[in-house]
Amino acid sequence: MRFLPYTDNGRPALAIVTGDQAIDLKALDQSLPHELEDVAAGGPAMLATIKAALAKGGAKSVPAKGLVARYPVSATHKVICVGLNYALHAKEGGNEIPTYPAFFLRVRDSMTGPGEPMVRPTVSDKFDYEAELMIVIGTGGRHIPEASALDHVFGYTCFNDGSVRDFQRKSSQWTPGKNFDRTGGVGPVIVTPDELPPGAHGLKIASRLNGQTMQSSNTNDMIFSAAKAVSLCSEFTTLRPGDMIAMGTPEGVGYARKPPVFMKPGDTIEIEIEGIGVLSNPVVAEG
Repeated sequence: MRFLPYTDNGRPALAIVTGDQAIDLKALDQSLPHELEDVAAGGPAMLATIKAALAKGGAKSVPAKGLVARYPVSATHKVICVGLNYALHAKEGGNEIPTYPAFFLRVRDSMTGPGEPMVRPTVSDKFDYEAELMIVIGTGGRHIPEASALDHVFGYTCFNDGSVRDFQRKSSQWTPGKNFDRTGGVGPVIVTPDELPPGAHGLKIASRLNGQTMQSSNTNDMIFSAAKAVSLCSEFTTLRPGDMIAMGTPEGVGYARKPPVFMKPGDTIEIEIEGIGVLSNPVVAEG
C-alpha cells in the first residue's frame, strides 16, 4: 500500500493512494487512525484491516494531486541518518570507506514536509542537496537481529538531507551542518515493503535541481543495507513506530563538483526513487 499523510482543512489526515486516486482512511472506517505512526504501530493486523475495508469498496476517492501532503509523522519521533553509505560518495568527499556507519541525528526543527520550503540559512550560501532513501519503522524494538530487521520496517519514502557544508565541516561532529531549521525534506508517499524489493534494494535514486539531474544511482550501491542499518541502530537506541532512518546519499552532491553547485533561493529540488515517487521542495532564503 501507498500511504499519503495530508492536511484536511487544517487537520491531520491519512489516505491510501492507488494510481492517481486517494481514499481517506476515515472514509473507509471512522475507527481507523489518521496518523501514520498509529498505523505502523498496529502492525500486520492493522494493514489487514485496512485492506479488508478497501476490498468492501464504497468509499469515495479523490484525485491524489489535490491533497496537501504533510510531514509524515509527529514531532516526537527520531530521525537517525546513515552518513557515507555509498562508496563513490565517500570517495568524492575524500573519506575512507566506512566499516561502521557514520550515524548522526536530525532534530524535528531541521525537517520539513513535501512541497514545503527548504530554507537556506542566512549565515551560509553552501546549501547542498542529498537524495536518500528513508526507512519508516513499524514494529519497534531493541537489539534487533539483522536477519529479522526488515520485519520491523513499515515502509519507505524519499528524503533530501539538505546540508550546510561549511558548518558541517567546522568540527568532526556534523550536527550543526545537518540541523539548520527546515533544511531536510521528507515524503510525500510512504510505500509498504510488499510493493518493493526486499530492503528497497535495486531501486534507481536521483536528484534534480531545477530539472537538471545531479545524482543518478541505485540503492544496490549502499554499503550498509536497510536490514543492517535497522539492526545497528537498535543496538544503541530503542526503535519505535514512526522513527525514521535515512540511508545515505550517492555521489554527485554539490560540494564535490567543480565548480561546486549549491541550492539557492528560487530553486526547486526534486528527489526521485523508483517505485516510491518524487519529493519536491522549493528553496527559500531564511527570514
